[in-house]
Amino acid sequence: MERNLTHIALFAALIAVLGLVPKIDLVSGVPITAQSLGVMLCGTVLGARRGALAVLLFLGLVAAGLPLLAGGRGGLGVFASPTVGYLVGFPLAAFVAGLVVERLRIAIFPAAFLGAILGGIGVMHVCGIIGMSVMLDKSLPEAAVLALPFLAGDLLKSGLAAAITRGLARLRPASVLSRA
Repeated sequence: MERNLTHIALFAALIAVLGLVPKIDLVSGVPITAQSLGVMLCGTVLGARRGALAVLLFLGLVAAGLPLLAGGRGGLGVFASPTVGYLVGFPLAAFVAGLVVERLRIAIFPAAFLGAILGGIGVMHVCGIIGMSVMLDKSLPEAAVLALPFLAGDLLKSGLAAAITRGLARLRPASVLSRA
């Protein structure tokens, strides 16, 4: 139990630290950040349940007003911005990424890569596009066009998440809880 809580807290902190990487603002109002890499890692390393809990802890701290999102944003106001869909999608993305790694009994790199793509790109962007559509008063196809600039970077982050997960699995197999 203590070990799980420690991992959840550490990965919530990882997402926050990745918010310190300078963001790149796009016309849509949704920034390109490194935090989605943290979300992917929550799933691929911690597994579905613990990964989603780490992201929910992070979002709870953001909602409480801590400026943990890229650019020093925090508070309830961020849940009424064009990023709301991505924020709602964070725990779902971590859950799906973790579920894929837990269920696929293939080598860790392809499992983590597929999990990061399905969760960290697929689920996150579906939620993000819906959120942008609602908040920016755009149709779903218009919002999807706004999300296109994120895809190349997210594919790179998926590969990085898979490589980090594989590295952890080689160096400390017990630390990859999605395979425990």
